[in-house]
Amino acid sequence: MILLGIETSGKTASAAVCTENSVLAQTTVYTKATHSQVILPICGDVLKNAGLELSDVDGIAVSAGPGSYTGLRIGIASVKAICFSLDKPCIGISTLESLAYNVRMHRGIICSVMAARLDLVYCAVFRSDGENITRMTDDGILSENDLNKLLEAETGDIVIAGDAADRFSGERYIIAPPHLKLQLASSLCFAAFGRKMGTPDELEAAYLQITKAEKDLQG
Repeated sequence: MILLGIETSGKTASAAVCTENSVLAQTTVYTKATHSQVILPICGDVLKNAGLELSDVDGIAVSAGPGSYTGLRIGIASVKAICFSLDKPCIGISTLESLAYNVRMHRGIICSVMAARLDLVYCAVFRSDGENITRMTDDGILSENDLNKLLEAETGDIVIAGDAADRFSGERYIIAPPHLKLQLASSLCFAAFGRKMGTPDELEAAYLQITKAEKDLQG
């Protein structure tokens, strides 16, 4: 099975073509440009580098959130357009779970953290046996202090991945290295393998909190 992964939930734009056992091609760019300007050209590049056409792909995995509201909408809209036009299945993957797959070689607890607002972080805790990821908590929003307290209950070293990883320090915390700290499209693919894929009309973003504009309207 060949999957195309599309990642636009954060500051990196990433696309990858993967089989269950290998990354055929991947491009990841830390970009200040709008994801809508770069993600489809990147997808074209990785397909070309893998020697494939879009029609050769069996399905598409996309980051479903949490993350940048605009970025998530761009990624999901792109995937819907591709899958509707080519009649391909797709699947949305938790950004936090995808981050855990970046460092799944760690045998023990992995905590994925992404900056939200103020001292809040999007977070989720996982356990890895070195290959397979098991979810320990749902995706949520906690203060940095509350997350530290939650992690105190876990034993052993804890790997922290995500754009808020550097906010956390302690003897038991291991910050993911730079090349594995941020979102990667290949990790979306590996998280998606073995799961049932759906139709593009089922694809929705999981923002976890409303936008600032929506909060302002609520008064």
